Amino acid sequence: MAQLWKGRFKKELAKETNDFNSSISFDSRMFEEDIKGSIAHAAMLGAAGIIDKSESEKIVDELEKILNEIKSGTLQIDMQAEDIHTFIEGELTARLGQTGKRLHTARSRNDQVALDIRLTLRKEITETEKKIKELICVICDKAEENKKTIMPGYTHLQRAQPITFAHHIMAYAAMLCRDLSRLEDTKKRMNICPLGSGALAGTTYPLNREMVAELLDFDGITLNSLDGVSDRDFCIELASTLSLIMVHLSRFSEEIIMWCSWEFKFVELDDAFSTGSSIMPQKKNPDIAELVRGKSGRVFGDLTTLLTAMKGIALAYNKDMQEDKEAIFDAVDTVKMCLTAFTPMIETMTVLKENMRNAAAKGFINATDCADYLVGKGMPFRDAYKATGELVALCIEKNLTLETLPLDEYKNICDLFDEDIYIAINLEKCVADRLVIGGPSEQSVDIQINAARNAVSVN
Repeated sequence: MAQLWKGRFKKELAKETNDFNSSISFDSRMFEEDIKGSIAHAAMLGAAGIIDKSESEKIVDELEKILNEIKSGTLQIDMQAEDIHTFIEGELTARLGQTGKRLHTARSRNDQVALDIRLTLRKEITETEKKIKELICVICDKAEENKKTIMPGYTHLQRAQPITFAHHIMAYAAMLCRDLSRLEDTKKRMNICPLGSGALAGTTYPLNREMVAELLDFDGITLNSLDGVSDRDFCIELASTLSLIMVHLSRFSEEIIMWCSWEFKFVELDDAFSTGSSIMPQKKNPDIAELVRGKSGRVFGDLTTLLTAMKGIALAYNKDMQEDKEAIFDAVDTVKMCLTAFTPMIETMTVLKENMRNAAAKGFINATDCADYLVGKGMPFRDAYKATGELVALCIEKNLTLETLPLDEYKNICDLFDEDIYIAINLEKCVADRLVIGGPSEQSVDIQINAARNAVSVN
């Protein structure tokens, strides 16, 4: 298939150059967006009187046929073409002759590419949002089931204070809700139509850019033609948001991996979402979580590729910018693939509630509540902190817990202690009393679940 820029050159393009220059291997996925953009452009050309209305209608009709044929498989994309734009325009011209050649009037591949990638990523954002919402709903369902499941909360991977499993996993729902918000913000800034920017300086034709933007459901048009063809901020912004999504999935994966180990044994993954060992028959490996954790680096690399490709480019379009698609498409595909595997893994995992409760009974995670008990009796917090620290040291020495330490030992440290200390340090009470919004009490977790469900329904 001939190159669209053939007229200036006398020699055939070297095969090595063509192979290196070609982008159809990765931009062919934009065939639908390219055709829809061309349909809107052709309709505008006819409406504005730039080309004859009858020719505009023929172009639109034939483009719709080409789209349907590609979707049905009756028309195969020629992977020898330079790019998807060349293939579709070439196919149109082969069918309509001179009329087909009029499609590219008042348009450059520069603003055509800028349009196609915006349309494509807008669709990808919507699909990614759907998958994130599904995961948030699964997390909320798990939280509903585990509002009374006591477990230790950690800092520095050391047991710190009692919480519930519901409270713990709702932290990830909060992260994912922010991710949804960031995707929406990215889509808003992306949803501006660049078509009409031409190669870099617009055109002398009386275009109706607003008509094209409206036909393609954009919120407006770009106001500077140089920026219109050379802006890839939206790719970088999306890659940044996708990277944060992978950070959150990777952190969650790390905890799943730990919780599955015999050292924790807090959860058990369903057999359908685990693998075994080729030599050790007892193994049940959390491979999905490990792969998600590993693939985070891949998405971070895509972000770095985009930042590096764009950082030193003078206005307007440069061929470096062809590197945008492989990177951003890989980031999108990787995140969607991870979400597709991760969500059912969480949905089907078994929470080992008794193991969590047993772990919470160790490690003196109710020590803060013990100190708060003394504060309630009138002691300054720093003194209460010191007294509780002495109690913990005593328990370690005697191989006891705060719950099993005799009352007379309490009174030896501080005479403010009474029988009600055992009520105050009860783990269930420690959790239930944390009524502050954001805490682990059942009422607070209900607020968190409702907020997450509302975020899913609003976005």
